[in-house]
Amino acid sequence: MPAAPLAGLRVLEFSHTVMGPTAGLIFAELGADVIKVEPAPNGDHTRGLGGFAAGFFAAFSRNKRSLAVDLKHPDGQAVIHRLVPGVDLVLENYGPGTMERLGCGYDQLAPLNPRLIYLALKGYLAGPYENRPALDEVVQFQSGLAFMTGPVGQPLRAGASVIDILGAVFGVVAAQAALREREQTGKGQRVGSALFESAAFLMSTHMAGMTATGLEARPMPARRGAWAIYEVFGTAGGGQLFIGVTSDQQWVRFIEQFSLHELAADPRLGTNLARLGERAWLIPALRQVLAEIPQSDVEDRCQRANVSWARVGQPGDLFTDPHLLATGGLLDVFISRIGGAEGKKVGLPALPIEFGPDRARGGIHRQSPRLGEHSQQVLAEAGYSPSEIAALLQAGAVVGTAD
Repeated sequence: MPAAPLAGLRVLEFSHTVMGPTAGLIFAELGADVIKVEPAPNGDHTRGLGGFAAGFFAAFSRNKRSLAVDLKHPDGQAVIHRLVPGVDLVLENYGPGTMERLGCGYDQLAPLNPRLIYLALKGYLAGPYENRPALDEVVQFQSGLAFMTGPVGQPLRAGASVIDILGAVFGVVAAQAALREREQTGKGQRVGSALFESAAFLMSTHMAGMTATGLEARPMPARRGAWAIYEVFGTAGGGQLFIGVTSDQQWVRFIEQFSLHELAADPRLGTNLARLGERAWLIPALRQVLAEIPQSDVEDRCQRANVSWARVGQPGDLFTDPHLLATGGLLDVFISRIGGAEGKKVGLPALPIEFGPDRARGGIHRQSPRLGEHSQQVLAEAGYSPSEIAALLQAGAVVGTAD
């Protein structure tokens, strides 16, 4: 059975793009009842994005219910106010001041439910920047992450929305801590996480390294390496592998597997620290050796040497990754550009966590919803009568599909 440790927790999610939807997904995949509140009449704008963002909605909306509400309509705001007493947590990642303008900020909702946990996911935490708009990519450049990622003079964002996702994870941690505190005090509270501070946290090791060495941080392609063998190598036939040899014991096993007897006897290469000083000739020499060996053979030898290695993969390789397929690491998620009936199921990664002696993973019990698919269901659960629901639908305060 899929792990569902958060069963019984009810969450209202006001979100779009990646950060908020990721936080909601974490709660939902762990068993919480997550109600995604989409703006009526058109829904989450992420449904219609193209380019690299075309998969955002489907990737982060599984296991949720959709309630489509016009929060600019007084009756729409009243719907949320009526739902709040029955929920444990509200999460939102709208721009600064947006939820307050819509009558759904913390100060407006907390009086309706003193036990409410309110998770605000923003660009910045409290401080001079807090009212500035922000994006994952913006804070990657602002924090130095883009500087550290690209070649010298060519700052480059990371190849995934790492800060959106990290900020969401930190937000869930804060919310879980607040839920734990509520068990002791009976009181809810506002908690928050932000993009900039999450990106800054990633820079901690670089900042500490600068302090320890007295040297400026260099971009990763030009970094001062800690290990002599920590590179991408080509193999016969055009394949590529990353190989990391991170101890002197691994070095001995590595050169044995590749029959590098001359290197084994070279006094300049006895320790990792010594090998670091010889990289200018050592790495080209290793490249020449590995370039003449078929990739499968290089992989086998690295495996026998028990060093860290990996093929240089692409995202599409994960669809058929044998480890993910063997362990429930891929969930059959229905992908549709606009959350409609047309699309197909593919395996997308489950949450990277496991529980208990059977190492249970999260699972999927509901595909990404159609806009307003659960509006009538959620309203009925909150005590709305059929006539009240019909009136809200007619007024456009709520959008829903027939159950």
